[in-house]
Amino acid sequence: MQHSVKNESLFSQGRTAACIGGIALISLLAFESIAVAAAMPAVAAALGGLDFYAIAFGGTLATSVVGMTLGGEICDRYGAARSAWLGLAAFIAGLLAAGAASDISMLVLGRLMQGLGSGLLGVAIYVGMSRAVPPALHPKLFAMFAGAWVVPALIGPGIAAGLVHIFGWRAVFLAVAALTPVAGALLLPALSRQETPAGAAKPMRWPRLGWSLLAACGALALHGSSHLPQTQYMLPALAVGFAFAFFAARRLLPAGSLRAAEGLPSVVAMRGLIAAAFFASEAFIPLILTTRYHWSLGSAGLALTASALMWSMGSATQARLHGEAARRRGLTIGFAAMAAGLSSALAAAALSLHAGWVVAGWAVTGLGIGLSFPMLSVLTMKLSRPDEQGSNASALQLSDALSSSIALALAGMLIHALARPAAPPDALPILAMSALLALIGAWVSPRAFPRGAAGQADGADLPVRHQH
Repeated sequence: MQHSVKNESLFSQGRTAACIGGIALISLLAFESIAVAAAMPAVAAALGGLDFYAIAFGGTLATSVVGMTLGGEICDRYGAARSAWLGLAAFIAGLLAAGAASDISMLVLGRLMQGLGSGLLGVAIYVGMSRAVPPALHPKLFAMFAGAWVVPALIGPGIAAGLVHIFGWRAVFLAVAALTPVAGALLLPALSRQETPAGAAKPMRWPRLGWSLLAACGALALHGSSHLPQTQYMLPALAVGFAFAFFAARRLLPAGSLRAAEGLPSVVAMRGLIAAAFFASEAFIPLILTTRYHWSLGSAGLALTASALMWSMGSATQARLHGEAARRRGLTIGFAAMAAGLSSALAAAALSLHAGWVVAGWAVTGLGIGLSFPMLSVLTMKLSRPDEQGSNASALQLSDALSSSIALALAGMLIHALARPAAPPDALPILAMSALLALIGAWVSPRAFPRGAAGQADGADLPVRHQH
């Protein structure tokens, strides 16, 4: 029976519409993120809001923390369908508000709503599809979710530029708002048919929402601090942001996550490490290529394309790894590949080697995260009781968001501290910081597989551990 499940397709037994809808929604979330980044200079120029440029991104990340926490609670008590409905409503409302914005404050409000909706939706998709798909197919499922980011990464900037050129910047928001209900209509029926979660009788943990709001405030402070003009304002904002994020993380993440304890806590910790290492560096690879090698923005984007393709290849590779031993090695190799790729890009730029070596190093980094990222999602579902899958899935994404905020804040602080008059910003220390984070992840990775677990197909029988 196990063999037949392994050979079963994701798109079978009535799951076709749900899988297409889930992948489409993740692709739209990815496209919205990438396309808005590409179109935001035109938006800021049109609305005269360059001073609010940073919060248009940081605010979305901050409110997504609240959405993830709320989504986890709703999924565990009322099912993924309700979280998906709320997420769709908030996400679409945010897109419409941003698309109709007459000034920058309305645009920021729309972006805050988008973040709340994307947090609710992200948890609902991961939890709902995990319950709809047999455990042995989870590696393939999460590989497809990871791959759903690749196409938007490849074509998103070009489509966004075309929409801005032909229809104006509002079309970037309104086009996604028009397509999102179609994808939602494919996914929601499958989520609505799922059984009531085992934790439905438990009351909502409202204090968790309070802590998520504190985490959101910390994320905003961290993101905004690096953009403050004077050090005497930047350092207090950093201190407040770190304090808020630290105390909120202790309450929101599984016990032991901050020290990477064995099992689920180490999985959540590694998600934060891998997100911080990759996304902090991704923002500065084009900067290195344009300032040190004088590439155009279009040419520098080739490095991001190469990394996205290798990410997809790594995701497909991990889906073919069966058995605990193979997946344990694959997880460690993924982090090690990230460390090697980041170190290679750092060395090439520092020694002024050909720019191709920087691109090659970043491509290897993409391969590494492609191997590791989906494995962490699979492990989270395997190490969670059914009535905790929602809260643990939200914890995984919370670790991602908070760690990325901290890493980006540190990156901004480094850029500010190392800035020299009439000289381009030096992003090499950021690559060094990211390589160190990836090395720490490789060292921690064996702890994700609890000792004594005789895992078989894709770790499907790893023991469930209660971590809250």
